[in-house]
Amino acid sequence: MAVAVLLVLGVAAAWSVLIPGVSAWENIIVALIGSLRLTGPVAAAFAAWVAVRRRRGNGNRSLTAWQAVRAPLAILVVVTGSFTATVLVLAVRTILTEQAGRLLPSGLVMSVAGLALYVIIGWITGWLIPWTITPVLAGLGCYGLFTWLAGGSTWTDRLVPATREPYDIFQGLSSAAFTDQTLWLLGVSAALLLGWAAVVTRQALVLAAALLAVLAAGAGVTRLLTEPRPVAAERVVYSCQEWPIMVCVHPGMRTGLDELGSAFTKIASRLAGTPGEFSRVEQRPRHDDAALAPGAVPVHVDDLAAGFADRAADEFVEKLAEACENRVADGYRDIVVAWLRGEPLPGGPLAEHQYAAAWFSGLTEVQRRGWLRMHYTDFAACRLRSAHFGGQAAQAIQMEPSRPPEAGRRPERGIPEGAAAPGGMVDAGVPGN
Repeated sequence: MAVAVLLVLGVAAAWSVLIPGVSAWENIIVALIGSLRLTGPVAAAFAAWVAVRRRRGNGNRSLTAWQAVRAPLAILVVVTGSFTATVLVLAVRTILTEQAGRLLPSGLVMSVAGLALYVIIGWITGWLIPWTITPVLAGLGCYGLFTWLAGGSTWTDRLVPATREPYDIFQGLSSAAFTDQTLWLLGVSAALLLGWAAVVTRQALVLAAALLAVLAAGAGVTRLLTEPRPVAAERVVYSCQEWPIMVCVHPGMRTGLDELGSAFTKIASRLAGTPGEFSRVEQRPRHDDAALAPGAVPVHVDDLAAGFADRAADEFVEKLAEACENRVADGYRDIVVAWLRGEPLPGGPLAEHQYAAAWFSGLTEVQRRGWLRMHYTDFAACRLRSAHFGGQAAQAIQMEPSRPPEAGRRPERGIPEGAAAPGGMVDAGVPGN
């Protein structure tokens, strides 16, 4: 029964931690470690329940060292078996799809060491406090303690079997860090178990073994705290799609190439001929500010959940122009941004914005691209004004407030045939592509 409960919880918890759409072994390892957040406290509660029953049935009888540690070790075997079953379930999923990166056995060993710590804490708690409610208290206590440590300072999170979320697939995982963490977790688990056994059996040899375990735990935590965190992203061999523009992503996200390419091809065509023109889209870590080659632009994709391409495109377009300090300029900026995103043009809070949106909607796609090439600098610097959107007609509307422009009516005869030239004049010969 315990194995079945731990298996179901482990699979559910691991599945919730998986980054949607990412096909990488590191993603699987992080998910398995993340599943301990739920399975660990449940394992502690199970161990406490067995300890309470064993303590009540044992009475005051003396125990040998083996008799003392046999039951908690048996519980650890059961818990490890359920974790192994969780690993196999996720392994089946990974075998069916090609995975990027590499499998780190050290991450799996560290997870088992973390489960051992949960079990030992639960066992000792149940033995020392043989109450009926103790298993619940042990589970909730472990959950609260480990969650607090994982979200604490820059060093306390290294003491628990967890990884910081959200996980950055560009950063990678450190096998050395997993090894040091395993040494610490096994050392502190053995120290607690042998220390408890020494108290119960009153054997000096068991106490000596507990002191050796303390030394091992100290060596592990020293290595953990002195080893610097990786700050640079690992070198990634991108997966790319070359037509109609070059789109490159982390190999674990290659299934999103088509959708991402479709979203950015439209933006690239509208920015052609402007200072924002690009022919290559490259996924980059959010913390990486390194310059790219001319014609390449960075994008950020955290996962491949529904709508990921639109989110990446929206974030990219928002950064093309500076944030406007006043409402008037911001309304004109929103019109151009909406067009670049492929969204309906906003009416805006002011009458002049409504006129500008109507004027801009009357242009053909080729004319809009020519207009953007002409006024890109003003757009990027948030200096757009009514003169850029048929300013003479806007002035006429202000002089005749009783005659607002009808929805969908051309603001000025002939405007749709060309884009506005500087000064608000209409130029029917704006070049297009």
